[in-house]
Amino acid sequence: MSPGPARGRTSAAEGGAPRRGPVRRWQLVRAGSDAVPPSTRRFMARARQRRMRAALPWAVVAGVLAVAGLIAWTVLGTGLFGVREVRVEGAGLVTPVQVRDAVGVADGVPLARVDLAAAARRVGELAPVERATVSRDWPGALVVRVTERTPVAAVPQGEAFTLIDRSGVAFRTVARRPAELPLVKVARPAGDDPDTRAALEVLVALTPQLRAELVDVTVQGLARISLRLRGDRTVVWGDATRGTDKARVATALLGEETDRIDVSAPDVVTFR
Repeated sequence: MSPGPARGRTSAAEGGAPRRGPVRRWQLVRAGSDAVPPSTRRFMARARQRRMRAALPWAVVAGVLAVAGLIAWTVLGTGLFGVREVRVEGAGLVTPVQVRDAVGVADGVPLARVDLAAAARRVGELAPVERATVSRDWPGALVVRVTERTPVAAVPQGEAFTLIDRSGVAFRTVARRPAELPLVKVARPAGDDPDTRAALEVLVALTPQLRAELVDVTVQGLARISLRLRGDRTVVWGDATRGTDKARVATALLGEETDRIDVSAPDVVTFR
């Protein structure tokens, strides 16, 4: 008889667990730099440099956009650079308060968002203002430069006098007539009034000698213009055409003993 299996042992065929061998334990170990060939290290370094060079422009653009966005938000969306002052230059007939009110920009409004052209247009609507410019003075001021109208004649209006500029715009009323201004008598002084424009054309045509003798210009109609001179003399001017010729002829006759000179037709002059 063959000997039986040893007591206490079981075989795999008998349903016992298989015998286990020794357990292996794995461990990852980082290789030293010396383990990588120099050529591989150079290749990897160049690859990293290429990636960095490729990413650098995008990083710069992103940084610039971020900074620009921050600046834009600060300037346009906050009161950090808001209006703190409205500085007025060149105003004499209008007060700085009138100009600031006409600008119409509230304190704290971002300076960059102010519509300069609209502000200048509002200031220009003030009667004594011929033109105006508005500019920014960072960080928080608006500068309004005003050019006021220059009077060239005074129009009697009751007991007062309305001053008009070279365009015929009536922009100021004073109690006394300025001594240096000639008088113009028209029914309705205005820039769009034909009588006012005709009177101004006559004033422009006058010679210095006639202007020195002038008391007033009266316009009773476009063809009924007359000049009153010192010594109660009258020059019948007619209409405003041929002003240079009429002024030359009237000047030549100033030395005549006459109280009425008719130059309405300068080629055929009459006086008495």
